[in-house]
Amino acid sequence: MSAAPIHSPEYRRRRFQNWFPLGVTYATFYMARYNLNVASTELMTRFHLDKAHFGIIATAGFWTYAAGVIFNGPMADRFGGKKAILIAAIGTAVMNAVIGLLFLNGWATKVLVGMSLLYAVNQYFQSFGALSIVKVNAPWFHVRERGVFGGIFGIMISCGYFLAMTVGGWILGSLPWYCVFLIPSAAVAVMYAVDRALVCDRPSQAGFPELDTGDATSGDADKDEPVDMAYLVKRVFSNKVILTLIAAEFCTGFVRQGLMLWFVPFLKEVWHVDHGTTLFSVATSGITVGGIVGGLLCGWMSDRVFQSRRPPVAFVFYMCQIGSLIWLGHAGSARMASFLIGFNCCWIFGVHGMLSGTASMDFGGTKAAATVAGLLDGVQYLASGLTGVVLGAMLDKYGWGAWTLMIVPFSAIGGILMLTLWNATPANTKVKLAAPEPGQREAVAA
Repeated sequence: MSAAPIHSPEYRRRRFQNWFPLGVTYATFYMARYNLNVASTELMTRFHLDKAHFGIIATAGFWTYAAGVIFNGPMADRFGGKKAILIAAIGTAVMNAVIGLLFLNGWATKVLVGMSLLYAVNQYFQSFGALSIVKVNAPWFHVRERGVFGGIFGIMISCGYFLAMTVGGWILGSLPWYCVFLIPSAAVAVMYAVDRALVCDRPSQAGFPELDTGDATSGDADKDEPVDMAYLVKRVFSNKVILTLIAAEFCTGFVRQGLMLWFVPFLKEVWHVDHGTTLFSVATSGITVGGIVGGLLCGWMSDRVFQSRRPPVAFVFYMCQIGSLIWLGHAGSARMASFLIGFNCCWIFGVHGMLSGTASMDFGGTKAAATVAGLLDGVQYLASGLTGVVLGAMLDKYGWGAWTLMIVPFSAIGGILMLTLWNATPANTKVKLAAPEPGQREAVAA
């Protein structure tokens, strides 16, 4: 694998103007997505919903997101990441405003059906977010830079959890509860304007030469041509590495949302930790700190210890998930349980960012980065949907004692899958595409 290039200060500054606003935008997306999690106990209490009913709302959103990222990935690869992030931002801002205004005006009938539909539409627009970020960043970063960058970008995502969980908890504790939807709507709208002004899809659009990224499409003669189904079948759906990553991200989705969707009612019902309290802030701030530490550690280990190989460090993090989840299930106090929420997030968010963000760029290449990111994120949210309806019903039946034990097997399977990819890199797994004959190329162009 080639060494990372040395960039000029001007290039680095312009690249910062690209990825930093995108990171802040995605953080506000989390605020406008996980507000449902923060408001879970409020919704269940106010509208007399049990865990299975609340799970229906969450599952509607998760599965819509899953279908959205799978369908929208090729679209983002065709029309570019900037357009995708702008569509995501305007749709997310509008849907959160609608939900907040409905509750402001006393909405109280058919809330289960209405929230399921509205939250699903919100999730559809948000499904463009991760795809667009991967698509925009892929042409700006060499493979050898992406591991550490993935960790830095994970900080931005973790700030989204801070906005959603900690700030959202403060909002619920001090303002009318529907403001947990209205305030994120305003924040996303601001970032729409910022992205429209600053983001460029490729270095050449900002006046810099195109970068040889060293990824799966590096050196391909057709890397700038639009993605079509034939390309996807040859490059993506026949690539065993990508298919294994997809299976692993299914496991990550169940683990991630199995924790994130239910930790608020867990802390309230088991340990009597309420919104706005110190221990609630310990848990929610721990999500941010854990995500930052996990993202940076995972990225550093990948690039420095494992020579930019992603599966080995993912395996390590999957194994750490098992230990930390079992510890959470046997926590002996409210303080320990609150601390362990963030400790678990270190291992969960680290591997999620590595596979969904960094590995998708590496093995999808600049051309198909959004498509692969969509597939990885899509199957993750298919699994997430099971944590709503299925896990919610199981919690109603078996209680909190079985909660983490139902999550652990998915971490174990994810770790086993990573063992099968231990030495995989874009260079040694690259799928060679036959170049079309001149007559064929002319026929396609016609």
